[in-house]
Amino acid sequence: MRFLPIVRRLTAILLVLGVGALLALLLFVATRRGPEDLPWTPLDLGEPIGLATRGKLVALAGDAPACTALLDRAGVRYSRPPDRTSGAHCGYDDAVALRPGGANGLALAPADLGTSCAVAAALVLWEWQVVQPAALRHFGVPAARIEHFGSYSCRRIYGRAEGANWSEHARARAIDVAGVRLADGRRIGVAADWTGKGAEAAFLRDIRDGACTLFATTLSPDYNRAHHDHLHLDMAARGGFGVCR
Repeated sequence: MRFLPIVRRLTAILLVLGVGALLALLLFVATRRGPEDLPWTPLDLGEPIGLATRGKLVALAGDAPACTALLDRAGVRYSRPPDRTSGAHCGYDDAVALRPGGANGLALAPADLGTSCAVAAALVLWEWQVVQPAALRHFGVPAARIEHFGSYSCRRIYGRAEGANWSEHARARAIDVAGVRLADGRRIGVAADWTGKGAEAAFLRDIRDGACTLFATTLSPDYNRAHHDHLHLDMAARGGFGVCR
């Protein structure tokens, strides 16, 4: 069963690109040296981000046992919130709440945030390989916590009328990141710093671009006014294709 997401992704690519382009893509991927670039190798949170990392993370959505086993192997601390059901379109049964300490050093504020396990795994990689390196590069100090507006919300896509698609928030498969607090107390906020020209704005764009390599959807203030104060990160299933704006 674990190969079904890979088959679906390859089928979607075949329909879009055609046989020749798909074979060329597979040849290119096969010549890459790292398992992080190969869609048929298991995900390892200790590996660098590769061509296949995002697809492997998306494939974890709805597979809580495989996802929590992945977190366990990486030494990530977490708890399991109770399952939640609210009608036919809302709720979750695969949520985890990341805990500071262990391998995951960043805190989340507010704490006790329950997200889909796939989102949590992507957040861990985002911390390790995107947020912390960017904080050290731009400010010379590590990040201390990620500040957010929440994950679960039983609603349709923001700003859409009745009948529109349901938001990934309705399944806790999304998180809205408001900013990052550094170890020296400085806060880098999306609302305040996105439009600047200094290190703060460059840092926010770096972590947005890094999120695009991990999450199925990354939406920033560059997308529309509804996202002027946060980065929307989610794990929507769309055949391996991502959205980065």
